[in-house]
Amino acid sequence: MDWVKEFQLFLLDFDGLLVNTERLHYLAYIRMCKERDFNLDWSFTEFCEAAHYDSKMLRVKIYEALPELHLQEPNWSTLYTEKKKHYLTLLKESEIELMPGAKEFLHELQKHNIKRVVVTHSPKEQVQFIKMQNKDLQTIEHWITREDYELSKPHPEPYLTAIERFGNESDKIIGFEDSPRGISSLLGTSAQAVLVNTNIVSKLEPLINEKKISYAPTLKDITREKLAK
Repeated sequence: MDWVKEFQLFLLDFDGLLVNTERLHYLAYIRMCKERDFNLDWSFTEFCEAAHYDSKMLRVKIYEALPELHLQEPNWSTLYTEKKKHYLTLLKESEIELMPGAKEFLHELQKHNIKRVVVTHSPKEQVQFIKMQNKDLQTIEHWITREDYELSKPHPEPYLTAIERFGNESDKIIGFEDSPRGISSLLGTSAQAVLVNTNIVSKLEPLINEKKISYAPTLKDITREKLAK
C-alpha cells in the first residue's frame, strides 16, 4: 500500500465504510415505527436506496410509506430522536465489526503517520460508544461529527470543515465514501473521491466511467491502479 504516501490528508466516512453499522440504523428505524404501532415493511436494500442519496429522502420515503405516521407525528425531529434512542440500544446489544479491509487500511495510515479524519453524520455520543469498543478506530486522530457542521451530506460542508481544520494548502487530499450522498459531498471539495461499496450504485457509474471518481468493492481492494488520475 505504498500509494497511501502520495496523499497528505485522508478523509473517511464512518458508517458503512469503516464500521458495519448500516443494518443497525435500518433496524432502529423499524423499531421506531413499531413502537408507534406502524410496520415499516422495507428490505435492507430499500432502506439503503432511501438513505444513501439525499439527506431528506429517507424522511420523505418513510412518510410516503406510512402516511398515518405523518398524521400522528409530522415533526421529523421527534421521530429522529426516537430512532437515535433505538440505535444506541442496538449498539449496546451488538458487537460492532469493522468493514472488510478497514483494520489493515487504518494501520497503514498510522504506520506512515498520515493525517486522517473521520467525517460522519453520526453524533459524537454514538461515535464515542463505538470507538470504545474498537482499538483500531482509536488510531484515527481527528473526528468531525454531526455537531461540527450545519448542513449534512450531500452538501460539501462536512468535508470542507474537515479540510479547513486539519488540512494545509499543499496537501494532496483523498476521501472515501460508501454512498452517493457522501460522494456528492466529496465532489464539492478539492479531495479525490473514492467510492467503496460491494455493489456499484448505478447512478454513480457515469462518474466512475468518466474517471471523476474511483471505485473499489472494499478498502482492501484499493490499489494505485484503481485510483482515478
